[in-house]
Amino acid sequence: MILKILLAVSFVWAALIPCKRALHMFQQNRYEVKRYFKWMKESWILNASKAVLPLALCIVSLILGAVVKGTFGAVIPAVIMFCMGMMLWSEEKKKNYIKPLVYTARVKRQIAVMCILAAVLLYVLLKTGVHFLMPLCAFLAPWLLAYLMAWITIPVESMIRNRYINEARKILADHKDLIRIGITGSFGKTSTKNIMQSMLSEQYNSLMTPASYNTPLGITRTIREMLKPIHKVFVCEMGADHVGEITYLMNFVHPTIGLVTSIGPQHLNTFGSQENIIREKMQMIELLPKDGFGILNYDNEFIRNYHIQNDVETVTYGIRHSDVDYHAEDIVYSQTGSSFTVVHGDERVRIETKLLGELNILNILSAIACARHLGVEWNVIQRAAKQMKQVEHRLEMRNINGYRFIDDAFNSNPTGSAMALEVLSMMPNTRVVVTPGMIDLGEKQAEYNKAFGEKMKDKADIVILVGENQTRPIYEGLEESGFDMNNVHVMKTVKEAFAFVYQHCTPKDTILLENDLPDAFSH
Repeated sequence: MILKILLAVSFVWAALIPCKRALHMFQQNRYEVKRYFKWMKESWILNASKAVLPLALCIVSLILGAVVKGTFGAVIPAVIMFCMGMMLWSEEKKKNYIKPLVYTARVKRQIAVMCILAAVLLYVLLKTGVHFLMPLCAFLAPWLLAYLMAWITIPVESMIRNRYINEARKILADHKDLIRIGITGSFGKTSTKNIMQSMLSEQYNSLMTPASYNTPLGITRTIREMLKPIHKVFVCEMGADHVGEITYLMNFVHPTIGLVTSIGPQHLNTFGSQENIIREKMQMIELLPKDGFGILNYDNEFIRNYHIQNDVETVTYGIRHSDVDYHAEDIVYSQTGSSFTVVHGDERVRIETKLLGELNILNILSAIACARHLGVEWNVIQRAAKQMKQVEHRLEMRNINGYRFIDDAFNSNPTGSAMALEVLSMMPNTRVVVTPGMIDLGEKQAEYNKAFGEKMKDKADIVILVGENQTRPIYEGLEESGFDMNNVHVMKTVKEAFAFVYQHCTPKDTILLENDLPDAFSH
């Protein structure tokens, strides 16, 4: 009995860190079973070298288990599992996760199921007496148990999700006079939402979905917990990385004003094709009611060339494309912000803002189009633009430990990264890029990352790449562009990249942080 307790405790100790990591990576893969399984296969291939020592210990257990019998034969796996647990725990303490595991109610349910599955596995191993297999199961089984847990919990999570969504539908139905604004696009959604909230809240009691709450459950939580009878406007960001998701959200929220900020290759891996992305994003306009109002970015060729099959009223905006309803010209950039003139028919209005870059000017134009439609006066718009805060992690000028950073760390994409480089190019002294590259771009991911590297020429002086494997295309692009490769440095972690910055840069230099990959995709 004592021997079984020793084996059980050692098994739990050795399996604890692998179980936590498996849950963590499942969360970073958005709780999607197929996405997690695909990531798991790719990750094991990429990180095979890190598993050599634990697997070597497991092999020792297998060999000795075939030779040594009796009590000593059971003690050996227990000792090996204890050593594995110590090694994994020591390694875990050194890790500095970019996005730590968040213990939500959903994760707590997953932990309960994982514990039950692990207990069943432990019972079987002890009952059958195959003690020599226990170290191998402690190391590898948690990843497969997480996969099994995901399938088991799907019905429960679906039931909980539907109950909450139905409650949110009822709350929305009770707000009959609520002005509902839907915002979607491949990028620029969150920035536009924040800008629009800044403008509309000057005149209306307005609520927006916070942070990146752009999924059905995020929107549901906003409605259930934050929407009050006093609110007159609801600004709702709608995200999608699969076909059918914008359609679902449109039928859920029923916005009367719809805005498409951009269309590009973001999430090409899950959408399958650029055509699927275009059709899905444009459902924002296609599904508006006939008395609705659509706002479209005509600088984006996919939006400009799309034939809308809905008679709803639309307005257009742009910078590079001048034949639009709201056009920005006489643009002036500085280290402290931007200024430009909005041309709308015979009206010409000067706008000043702390926000940086062409992309943010486009976002402001879209918010102006919506605000004017809702009767907000130009002087109110000017005041709002001048006072609005920079959007966190989206071309946000920050002072970190006395150093000047342009924080563009949120979910980089080909268009946004190019505009971030344009902003960096305007800065004085040494210009530094820190990036792990872009993901979720399907078969063209390497191509887009290579092009990103090529564009850095003459816009950056030093480039710090985080992750040798994922940034190889960027490195190749830098080489082919003629960039001085003595000023290109490849680091394993973000921590190493920051250490390099603090050692080699001065407070007068500017460091662009372009993208911030979750730990699951940083390699």
